[in-house]
Amino acid sequence: MVLTLDRVAKFYGDKPVLREVSLSLAAGQVLLVAGENGAGKSTLLKVMAGLSRPSAGTVRQGVDQARVAYLGHATFLYPRLTALENLRFWARIYGVPGDEAALSAALERVGLAAAGHEEAGTFSRGMAQRLSLARVFLTAPQLVFLDEPGTGLDVRSRDVLRAEIAAARQRGAALVWVSHALAEDLPAADLVLLLEKGRAAYLGPAAGFAAPGGPA
Repeated sequence: MVLTLDRVAKFYGDKPVLREVSLSLAAGQVLLVAGENGAGKSTLLKVMAGLSRPSAGTVRQGVDQARVAYLGHATFLYPRLTALENLRFWARIYGVPGDEAALSAALERVGLAAAGHEEAGTFSRGMAQRLSLARVFLTAPQLVFLDEPGTGLDVRSRDVLRAEIAAARQRGAALVWVSHALAEDLPAADLVLLLEKGRAAYLGPAAGFAAPGGPA
């Protein structure tokens, strides 16, 4: 398994945010995480990614940490650097090919080929999110965490997002995807985890889940 959670709980002081969440995710699977605001979705994603320690239970990643990628609400882009310079910076950190051809190909995949020499600080929200997607998938990660990546995106950018997710899945990556547009994103998922007050109200096949209310 690429990711395994065993009775994971998270408390902030005396406040329980997650309660005994257990699941397993295999290579090539997409897990869609759903729930109302405050249900614990973002907290769970950070715990899964190793960015926050669980208060109880265990999280096991079956891949090297260098092959794990996370996209949160912040884009982690440098506004004074161009799109190409941003990708070159991340390529150096992760030790992946950072030549002009490789980086230009990454921009082409997210529809930013013509904006490679523009500063990221001038980008619209959709363009910045697409550049961040290029950053995330540049390393061909085996385990990907996406926290509401479609927020604020236009139709074209959402199409790019789903294409990148499909390509990562096809090459065997496992993805955990917190969605704010469940009905639209459900067809791209294998599994759904519905959180209610930090607990798993539903965990099972996407085909057995009826958006937005719950299990069919």
